[in-house]
Amino acid sequence: MNAATQLQQNSANLSASLARLSSGSKIVTPADDSAGLAVSMKLNAQIARTGAASNNVSNAISYNQTQDGYLQQVNTALSRMSELAVSAQDVTKTTADRALYNQEYSTLGTYINNVSTQSFNGVSLFNGNALSVTTDGDGGTFNNLGVDLTSSNTTYATAIADNVLSFTSAQKAVTDTSSAISQLASDRAKIGANEETLGYYNNQLSTLSNNLSAATSQITDVDVATESTNYAKQNILVQSGTAMLAQANSMPQSVLRLLS
Repeated sequence: MNAATQLQQNSANLSASLARLSSGSKIVTPADDSAGLAVSMKLNAQIARTGAASNNVSNAISYNQTQDGYLQQVNTALSRMSELAVSAQDVTKTTADRALYNQEYSTLGTYINNVSTQSFNGVSLFNGNALSVTTDGDGGTFNNLGVDLTSSNTTYATAIADNVLSFTSAQKAVTDTSSAISQLASDRAKIGANEETLGYYNNQLSTLSNNLSAATSQITDVDVATESTNYAKQNILVQSGTAMLAQANSMPQSVLRLLS
C-alpha cells in the first residue's frame, strides 16, 4: 500500500511537470499558484490596456502628421499668393495682367478652403477643436491642440478673401498673406509640439508594456531547465515505483509457496 501511494503521488507530479513543460506555464491550474494567478491576471489586463493606449497615441501621432502634411502645402500656396500680391504692384502691369494674377490668387485661396474641410478617419483635421488623447491604461489624457483653417479664423479667411486686381488691394493682400503665413508658422509649431509630446508618451507606454510583460513572465512562465530536471526526476521515481510495486505484489506469492 505504501508503494502504491508513493507511485500515485509521483505519477501526479510527473503529469503536472509534463503539463508545465508542454504549456510553457508554471500555472496550469489555479491550484498550482492561486496568488500568482490572481496577480498575473491583473498584470495581463494592464498590459492589454497599455497596448490599447499605445494604439491611441500612435493614431494621434498619425493624425498630427497628416495635419502637418496638409499645412506644408498650405504654406506653399500662401507663399505663392504673397508673391502674386507683390507682382501685382508692378507699375508696368496692366489691368488685364492683374486679372490673370488675381485668377491664380483666387484659385490658391479655393485650395486652402478645400484643405480646411479635410478629415482623418471622419475626424476633422482643421476645425480648431482640441482632442483628448488617452495616454495610459488608467484613463490619463493629453490635450492635443487643434488647428483652425476654417472661415472662423479671420487671419486665414481675410487673406483668402483678398484680391490683387488693383495696386491698393494688392498691398492689402501682401499684409494679409504675411499675417496668414505667421499664423501658419505658429500652427505648425503647435503640431510639432503635439507630435513630440505624443512621441514621449508612446515611448513611455512601450517601456511600461515591456516591464509588465517581464513581471508576468516571472510569475507564470516555466523555467524549462529546472522543470526538465524535475520531469526527469519524477519519471525515474515513477519507473522505480512501478518496479517496486510489482515486487511488493509478488511477496505474498513467495510466502504462500513456502507454506505449501
